[in-house]
Amino acid sequence: MKNIERQALGVLLQRATLYPVVTVLGPRQSGKTTLCRMTFPDKPYVNLEQPDVREFAQQDPKAFLAQFPDGAVLDEIQNVPALLSWIQVLTDADPRKGRFVLTGSHQLQVSAQVTQSLAGRTAVLELLPLSLSELAAAAIFVPECANVNRWMLQGGYPRIHAQEMPPEVMLSDYFATYVERDVRQLINLRHLREFGQCVRLLAGRTGQLLNQSSLGNEVGVSSNTITQWLSILEASFLVFSLAPWSVNIGKRLVKSPKIYFYDVGLACWLLGIKTVEQLQHHPLRGALFENLVVLEVLKSLRNQGLRDPLYFFRDSNGLEIDLLLERADGIELVEIKASQTVAAPLFKNLRTVSALLGERVKSQYLVYGGDVGQARTEVGVLPYWQAGSWVSS
Repeated sequence: MKNIERQALGVLLQRATLYPVVTVLGPRQSGKTTLCRMTFPDKPYVNLEQPDVREFAQQDPKAFLAQFPDGAVLDEIQNVPALLSWIQVLTDADPRKGRFVLTGSHQLQVSAQVTQSLAGRTAVLELLPLSLSELAAAAIFVPECANVNRWMLQGGYPRIHAQEMPPEVMLSDYFATYVERDVRQLINLRHLREFGQCVRLLAGRTGQLLNQSSLGNEVGVSSNTITQWLSILEASFLVFSLAPWSVNIGKRLVKSPKIYFYDVGLACWLLGIKTVEQLQHHPLRGALFENLVVLEVLKSLRNQGLRDPLYFFRDSNGLEIDLLLERADGIELVEIKASQTVAAPLFKNLRTVSALLGERVKSQYLVYGGDVGQARTEVGVLPYWQAGSWVSS
């Protein structure tokens, strides 16, 4: 089994010196447990998905936590939300830094309760599946354009890379377990088949504007049901959406979000893409490549403990920039192209939108499917495996 160092390690250690509690959220099997146990090897580890452990914690949370006077790593805290109020009491009485480390795989179930019970007492981090830079640092990923299809197929779940598990086996098991463990509790059982169909149709809409009414008609459920399911999918870290950037610039901008998957390998599996050859000739390859790059940027942000929202820019005439990051010191634009060569037409949208936004634009990047970066005067050209290298705190 290969040891892959996570880039979020330093941030996790730093936050543990500032807060009595650190909460790490992220998809199932993204490596949260491994990271927390390796970072805090002297802390007791508690798996709240074990039925007997969960039952004790639910029935008598005060006595349960009394077992850990110096704190513990409490895994999958969403299973016993009652613990959070008692952790608040304990940390108020003894506010030692880094005392409790919590993990959770469901944002809705954890975030609201953490915000309510542990406001000001916990740092909240997100750990997403492995980034290409993490895989490259572990000498698993060789940064060449010839490899991009393989990495899109494999995705970033650690078990695929650390344990060399076949992606189609792991991803099939992952989705089946996800539906059985997470979704079955949250939606009407009679809609499980339609829910699975909805997820597969979303994979076919990767990187596209989301029309919930159209999706509902195709699945055979109401638009309100689609809205509910999307909330579940986002809360359980299967998909995420980018909102369109909006400001008064005298242009009519679109209002619909764009949908992406937290793992491109899972999106490929849902689409029935099994081989590099199938992916190379698939009509959605460009959209899946865009998903890969957006993810790399998102992972770079989250691995630094940054929660800055990402947007896209698109007006009613179809003028679009794939990523926009707005900060106090300016706007950063990112255009994504799957092409393996850099040509003048690839810069057209960047030039147009940059001129439209004027002095607010701090920097511009073109991320493409080739091997070599270019330090151009106005636009930084980055190969796909360096897609998140420009992100800094």
